[in-house]
Amino acid sequence: MTPLSELAQGQQYPTAALYVVATPIGNIADVTLRALHVLGLVDRIAAEDTRNTGQLLARYGISKPLVAVHQHNERAAALRLIEHLQAGERVAYVSDAGTPGISDPGAKLVDAVREAGFPVIPLPGASALATALSVAGDWVATFSFLGFLPSKAKARAATLQSLAKHPHAMVFYEAPHRIVETVQALADAFSGERRLLIARELTKLHEALHRGTLAEGPTWLAADPNRQRGEFVLVVEGAPQEAAGEHDHDALLGILLEELTVSSAAKVAAAITGAPRNALYARALALKADDA
Repeated sequence: MTPLSELAQGQQYPTAALYVVATPIGNIADVTLRALHVLGLVDRIAAEDTRNTGQLLARYGISKPLVAVHQHNERAAALRLIEHLQAGERVAYVSDAGTPGISDPGAKLVDAVREAGFPVIPLPGASALATALSVAGDWVATFSFLGFLPSKAKARAATLQSLAKHPHAMVFYEAPHRIVETVQALADAFSGERRLLIARELTKLHEALHRGTLAEGPTWLAADPNRQRGEFVLVVEGAPQEAAGEHDHDALLGILLEELTVSSAAKVAAAITGAPRNALYARALALKADDA
């Protein structure tokens, strides 16, 4: 059997490249073999918080020069890292936890490096988004990731109002000091019957998953102050699809009936809209009779 360390070595790791490396979101055992290999291989590591990353690397027995790249200096720091790439170095970028560039710094760095002509190589791994979705259930067939909602109540309410008819499940991140008001805002903005998954402290010692409805969410959080602690992922069911109305396709049928028979108009309308042909035929007959 091939030693685990050799499995990660069976790929090319070019010099003068930026490696975007996912790190654990809580449990440090969730690091991948390739992440450990690359973090040990690169010449330096850019990190959202060098103190946090330094402690993480120490747990793995890795020591590398660290460069701070966070949301307040990302563009300027990218220029310095590009100089290291120009010198032929391999550089890794990690955020504090999870996959960089997803509600975390990293995206501007990726843009700058790519525009400078250097390759950007992703190393997949832990992600709070994917972790929560994997245990949400079949009601999350499609989803939109929306990250953190605005912290101000008025802006948050306006954002949620614009999403009231969004047909896909919605995934939000939230911090402990805003979780109660955010879940209440979701319950106020959307139907209380919509399903809700509250995923708290994923992969950590006090991980908790609660599946209920939006109406129940605030009550569940209020029942135990400990439920309001930690980092949260919220998955909210999308708006129910409205049933097609009897008159939805009258305008199209009216145009088609000017040139086609009832049967042909229904056939063409069905092909265009995807609506049932028999229902369109019945409606076309009614429209034809009204014009008679």
